[in-house]
Amino acid sequence: MSLDDRNVLEMYRQMVAIRVFIRRAAEESKLGNIPAPMQAHEGEEASAVGICAALRQQDRITSTHRSLGHSIAKGMDIRGMMAELYGRSNGICRGKGGAMHLADFKLGMMGANGIVGGGLPIATGAALAAQMDGGDDVAVAFFGDGASNEGTFHSCINLASIWKLPVIYVCENNGWAIAVPASYALSVEDVSVRAVSYGIPGITVDGTDVLAVRETMEQAVERARTGGGPTLLECKTYRKYVDDESTDGESASSPNPSLNDPILTLRYKILEQGLASSSDLADIDREVLSSVEDAVDFAKAGDVPIPEDALTQVFAS
Repeated sequence: MSLDDRNVLEMYRQMVAIRVFIRRAAEESKLGNIPAPMQAHEGEEASAVGICAALRQQDRITSTHRSLGHSIAKGMDIRGMMAELYGRSNGICRGKGGAMHLADFKLGMMGANGIVGGGLPIATGAALAAQMDGGDDVAVAFFGDGASNEGTFHSCINLASIWKLPVIYVCENNGWAIAVPASYALSVEDVSVRAVSYGIPGITVDGTDVLAVRETMEQAVERARTGGGPTLLECKTYRKYVDDESTDGESASSPNPSLNDPILTLRYKILEQGLASSSDLADIDREVLSSVEDAVDFAKAGDVPIPEDALTQVFAS
């Protein structure tokens, strides 16, 4: 695929931002500055960025308990995100949600979800709403290989197939459902083959190649926008660390993380095709590091919510 006119440098910046943000948040968590659990997912940057690169702002997504990458890829403000992890009132959800419940409706980010498979029915409902509105917006449900064993997975895809809803079900298959290997919990090697049961396309793509993810997603989005119905898209990826909050240790699901690193893969392609120089990419890296440090400072400067704040923003106004 040619890289000349596809905004590849922005995708590189987003992928670096996801990784740096996750690592920095993990450091703050170890220091006790982040009160709630955060679920790291270094190594999965390409699936989040490639999927969201094919979407419009008004297209809706639902995320999982590993929500940081999806949120950044959909355009969420990292200052508000970091403050949310800190539980501060200047957080994106006023300090009430934490990492597992990040949401920003104006960006089409319908929310992360601490329940395995919990985002699938929400995205399916968003797709139904889009269909009833008569436009061509689409919805996306991110979920993991473990969630493909949940009842919500099967019932939602069946309903979406019957009604030809404009929704793409994106399985980020990193080979592990928390700590349960897919080799034990799945009866099939590829989750995408389960699409056959519901009469919809099922596609498996290299989830460490952001360009391949985006190209495949664009085809699924076009199908959904033109009334073709849902697609099950499986991104074969990996989660680098076994421990959710660690930034050192062995890979959870890749025999050689450095060879499967999605950022290094894209960096090589950019340099090979002369889209940018090493110096250009280093400048992007420095800008990202500075912006994440600014986000940490913003979070630390925020106020802790008062108890009365628990009763605000409960209902839509």
